[in-house]
This record gives sequence, structure tokens and C-alpha cells, in this order.
Amino acid sequence: MESVRADGQAVPVSEVTGVVKSCPVERPSVRAMLQAVERPRFAWGNATTTLVAGGAAATIAAGGRERFAAVKDAANGLFDDLQTPDGLHDDARPRLFGGFAFHENHTDPGGDDIWSGYPGAQFVLPTIQLTMTTDGAWLTAAATGVDAADRATETLEKWQDRLVSLPDLAPTAPPGITSRNPTPSKSGWREQVLSATDQVDRGTLQKVVLAQSLTLSLERDVDVPDALTRLSQTYPGCFRFLFEPAVGSTFFGATPERLVTLDGRTVRTEALAGSTGRGETAAEDEWLASQLRESEKDVHEHELVADAIRAQLSPLAADITTGSRTVRQLDTVQHLQTPIRAELAADTHILSLVEALHPTPAVGGLPPDIALRTIRETEAFDRGWYAAPIGWLDADGDGTFAVAIRSALAGERSATLFAGAGIVADSDPDEEWDELQLKYGPMLDELA
Repeated sequence: MESVRADGQAVPVSEVTGVVKSCPVERPSVRAMLQAVERPRFAWGNATTTLVAGGAAATIAAGGRERFAAVKDAANGLFDDLQTPDGLHDDARPRLFGGFAFHENHTDPGGDDIWSGYPGAQFVLPTIQLTMTTDGAWLTAAATGVDAADRATETLEKWQDRLVSLPDLAPTAPPGITSRNPTPSKSGWREQVLSATDQVDRGTLQKVVLAQSLTLSLERDVDVPDALTRLSQTYPGCFRFLFEPAVGSTFFGATPERLVTLDGRTVRTEALAGSTGRGETAAEDEWLASQLRESEKDVHEHELVADAIRAQLSPLAADITTGSRTVRQLDTVQHLQTPIRAELAADTHILSLVEALHPTPAVGGLPPDIALRTIRETEAFDRGWYAAPIGWLDADGDGTFAVAIRSALAGERSATLFAGAGIVADSDPDEEWDELQLKYGPMLDELA
């Protein structure tokens, strides 16, 4: 396991020593801050917290079956050697930002592949981090290696001055779409769904989530900070994320699906499965919601997910509480949602929970091993980091990870979108195709 310092030299994580400096600031423009920070860049937002980070004081990368444990061990070593100031505000604490690939055998493909720059797992300790909550805003600077204290102080002072002069950027127009190429095509999708339902009928599978990619050619490059800002306005209740490696395309989106939040021994997650569209009127909206609540197929799919999450948490939890199933309404789609809360029996690291929960049946299937094999054998594209855990963790082993759906990978005058549908016994290929188109809606709206 190695870390990469800001100067590009790889050193063992155990030998990395670092220093953190922090100060309160006035709230800047998130979009301007995101435009200003250097690669690698990360952004995160939900209803209460917005994070923007850039640069790399240290980077952790791993792959294979043990990638969760490897990142956890490296993160613990890095945080143990990180000196933080007394009285550091909790919201300003340093974080590692990053994510994982969906499949354990994923490796960075390199070259011109769309997932070049995305290994099996990658996490970054940024050189500069902006945190904004309802309590205030803070800058946090980090540096590792020789003269770390001096360099962290210099970085913090530079950004204090720079924030004052960040421009108030005018919104840009979406880049415009010139062509769309789905993989698989509609006929190929029908074949895949019928093959999956045949396996369900034979008892091999209970459920499998099959996905499609949609490659777009664009008139102009995507202004990702601007697109993310619009997503924040349209989907304030979703987890908005952006990850951009030192070299490669930008992965971003607005996902309604939390994988897990850990705060001390308290775990929050939810089952999110079963979908329908939004109506053009309030009456039609409510009719669609009622149909979703009463749909035997959708309720069955949803309960498979909720039962599996409870089973995955059970070995670690002293108590699990399930809330009421409701309909969650987003701009273009409605979902069945059930909140799940657990109190752990012992101190546990967030990445142990991420490993236990990924992939949920909402993006994988049941039984998990057979569903994952079906996905690998069926899908005609590389999922990369799509539908995988993305988020942040801190020195206490707490953090939040979302499931990277409703997402896009943006390159030069191109973008690849992803969407999936849960296939169960009575799934209809045409209806599942229509569901995919609904799920593309949030990202298509920002690009068309």
C-alpha cells in the first residue's frame, strides 16, 4: 500500500506524516471554489453540508477483494500521523474523499478508456478543503512530508486571500447533445431482461439489477461545476457528488440513495427500490404514487432490498429499527423508500459497513454472488465506479457513503450516463426500458 505525496513521489503510508491547519471563513461561491481548486477535485453536498476539496496531500489506492480493508488500514495509518490543531471545529475536520469500483476485479484500464484514472479504490486527503454547514464555513489545509507545517500554513493563507477575490460566475448554458448511443440497444436490452427473468423463473435468481450506459456526443465541453450547481438546486435532498482524478474524466451526479452514514455507533441507511414516473398534474402524480404503493412487483422488489440490508447489518448491530415505507418524490421519478437505523454492538469503521452493504440488492441483486456473476456475464459495458460507494471518512472512522447512481462520466465533448433497473419474476422489458429513460432524466436535463 502506497501513498502519493503532492510532489508525486510514492511513499509507504506508514511513513507519511502530516499537518492540518484550519480557519473560519465567509461563505464563498461553491461553483467558483470548485472551478478554482486543482485536480484531483472532490465535491459533496446534501441538505446540511457542502464540501469542496482539491489537490492531494496524500492518495490511497487499492484493488481486488481486500480493497475495503486495505483502504481502511491505510487511512488509519495516515490519520494517526496527521497532526491537527487544538480546538479544531468538528465540521472542519480533515476527511479522505473517494470511492470504489462496483466489481472487485476492476482495475484502472488506462489509455483512452472512459474509466482511466479510476482504480479499484482511490481516496484523497486534499491540500485544501472548504466545509460549509448551517453553523458556518471553514477552510482546512493539509500537507505531508518535509516542512508540512509551513506548507499547510502557506496553503491556508493563500486560500484565505483567494476566497475574497473569487469571481461571481454567471451560469453557462448546457453543452447540448448531438447524438445518443445506448449500450445495449432496445433489442439487446429485451434479450437481457428475458434471460434474467428466465433465471428467476428457474429459481436461480430472486432479483438482478441490469444497467445500461448512454454515450452522448456534445456540442461543447461540460462545465461540471455549473452542472453540479444546477443539480444542487433541482435535487437539494439528494447526495450531490463529484470526483475528478489527477488525470481522467469527471464522475458526478445527484443520487437519492444513501449507502450508509456512521456517527459513533449509530448507523443510518435506507432501502430505495421500486420506481415510477411523475405526473403532469397533482392528481396524476398522486395516482402514480398510489399505483406504486400498491404494485405487487415493486413492493416485492423493495422488500427484497430492505430484508437484505437488515440481514447485512445484523451481524454488527445490537439493534435495528425500520421506519415506515413511503414514496419519495424526485423531479422526474418516484421511489419506494424505507429508512433503516441501527445501533452497533461495538465500535466499527465506516468502511467495514461499506464492505458489508455493497452492493445492496437495489444495484446488485439476490443471491448476491449469482447476481454479480449475471451482471458481469450480461452487461456489455464496464460499470467502473457506477452504482458503487462514493463518499468520505474521517479520523474517527465515521463518514457517509452514497450509491453512485443518477451519474455521468464527463470527458471532452462527451459524456456517458448510466441507469439500471431491478429485474424480478414479472418484469416487462418495455416497462423496464421506460424506467431507464426516467432515471437518465436528471443528468440529461443538465446536458441537453
